[in-house]
Amino acid sequence: METKALSPALGVEVIGIDSLDDEAVVARCLEALKWRGVLLIRGLHLDDEAQVAFSRKLGPVLAPAGKEIFKVTLDPAKNPSAEYLRGTFNWHIDDTTNDVPAKATMLTARHVAMTGGGTEFASTYAAYENLPEQERKRYDDLRVVHSFEAAQRLVEPNPTDEQLASWRRLPTHESSLVWEHRDGRKSLVLGATADYVVGMQPDESRALLDELLAWTTQERFSYSHTWEVDDVVIWDNTGMLHRALPYDPKSERTMHRTTILGNEPWA
Repeated sequence: METKALSPALGVEVIGIDSLDDEAVVARCLEALKWRGVLLIRGLHLDDEAQVAFSRKLGPVLAPAGKEIFKVTLDPAKNPSAEYLRGTFNWHIDDTTNDVPAKATMLTARHVAMTGGGTEFASTYAAYENLPEQERKRYDDLRVVHSFEAAQRLVEPNPTDEQLASWRRLPTHESSLVWEHRDGRKSLVLGATADYVVGMQPDESRALLDELLAWTTQERFSYSHTWEVDDVVIWDNTGMLHRALPYDPKSERTMHRTTILGNEPWA
């Protein structure tokens, strides 16, 4: 088992794994995921059963309606939630409107797009650590309200009354802009769901969030992954922004996703 950095700030490719049954391999993968944020393994040819089994070694797996595998595709015939996946083209962190975010997400590539369809990641740990001290002090005590509506308005800025009502049925959540994790590391909680900064005027709030997102997603804190069939990518959902890169909605691009549940509530 060898590792190779995917970019200076984040990501590692694990090479030389033939099986995911070895507990020592699982432990090393978890350690790499913690410190590098994104883990890539190629050539394992995982089926759904093997993907779920490995996901369970990393933690409890989310299973809405009893299904642990979620198909990520823009084809509504394969995924009833395809319409909402358009929002994944914007930078985001999963579960910002929940009390406890997902610990990690695993994607396996079943079909890839002929053009486009990659996935970008940005480390909010590295972005925070590289802020000037004065800027860190500016952000440390701020709180942000996250909402599903904020993310969907980026896709559909002029929603119908029916759409608005649907979006607003989902709860909002307030969290620290700078999240101090149990291990002492700090990361930024940003992305498409970040609606407004508590106690700040709307224009000032929007400008601050946009400025900080631009800082966090600059190339030196990012990694762009070009998918190959059978790629396995796992990322730390609590400290990595991610987004899908555009591709033809008629493409057969299909990812199978498992979500590993967390146990650390937002601050």
